[in-house]
Amino acid sequence: MLDKQSLTLLQEALNELDSGFNAMPSYDPSPTLDALREPLMAVAERMKDNYPYPHPLYAGQMLKPPHPVARLAYSLALFINPNNHALDGGRASSAMEKEAVAQLAKMFGWDEFLGHLTSGGTMANLEALWVAGQLHPEKVVLGSSQAHYTHNRICGVLKIPFESVDTDDRARMDMDALAQRLEGGDVGTIVATLGTTGAGSVDPLPEILELAEKHGVRVHVDSAYGGYFTLASNLPPDVTEAYANIRHADSIVIDPHKHGMQPYGCGCVLFRNPADGRFYKHDSPYTYFSSEELHLGEISLECSRAGASAVALWATQRLMPPETGGEFARNMELCRQAAVDLYERLDADPRYLTLFPPEIDIVLWAPVGETLE
Repeated sequence: MLDKQSLTLLQEALNELDSGFNAMPSYDPSPTLDALREPLMAVAERMKDNYPYPHPLYAGQMLKPPHPVARLAYSLALFINPNNHALDGGRASSAMEKEAVAQLAKMFGWDEFLGHLTSGGTMANLEALWVAGQLHPEKVVLGSSQAHYTHNRICGVLKIPFESVDTDDRARMDMDALAQRLEGGDVGTIVATLGTTGAGSVDPLPEILELAEKHGVRVHVDSAYGGYFTLASNLPPDVTEAYANIRHADSIVIDPHKHGMQPYGCGCVLFRNPADGRFYKHDSPYTYFSSEELHLGEISLECSRAGASAVALWATQRLMPPETGGEFARNMELCRQAAVDLYERLDADPRYLTLFPPEIDIVLWAPVGETLE
């Protein structure tokens, strides 16, 4: 079930990488294989205690295997183990991160922006809400009752008040409830979720943006799960309209370790206004001393971050650029179509209960029974 053939390509790439250091004094880093064998075989034995996430029959929601090129590029980078905090700690990987993040920003329609990778969606959302709190101190953050649970926890960490807004019969933020709550005048930020993890619902972003402008409120789009569906051409019209308006948000979060097919530990936060970087300003003279160029650590709350994550994302996007009409976009459309097909089969079968058609790729269903159990 597991891909082993690509390991020959990893050996080829490793030889090429090694040739870049031929000028160094001779050094043989080869470990004693006999010493490594026992713990590695023990790991292989323990890892059998998993569901078969990479197999097509595993119809999981979040657990997706990385693309082979991401897995190989990540492994290759680990032989160097770059750190994308200061440019000196990750010379090539920092440049690759900037290029990969620019591709993601362009996918949402931004050419000018501030952004970087993070260790995941939770940290990315924390940074977005931290900046929001700097701009609107002590004001309330609103999210739907279907928004990811981490928003409430993040606001607790940041000491920012958070409130939930009711949802409609499609598990989207209710616009009447939102309009009524905004009349209070103490709201600083609305979190619009484009692809909830519980129901796959897409909040009506155009209406949210209109209300936010009316009340002078910031809009953060949490598209950690559903962000890549902005490339799909087979979404329902109102969902397509929501994705078309992401460019008007103040900040965006997307998780490449979900539909972006990356190993875990790869999130991304983007800000429409590059001036938001002023809130990150700090000094670290023992790391930021060799370049006038902005170090990634100067626009991030995290310190050490895996350069391997950036290398893997860069390689994947080089193979399949996140562009409308490309191979990656077609795969997102196939993912969406598979969910629609599953929904239609379940909806036509009297043995099952369905709630509403999928807006992206999550299908809600249950067996019909006399009790919830």
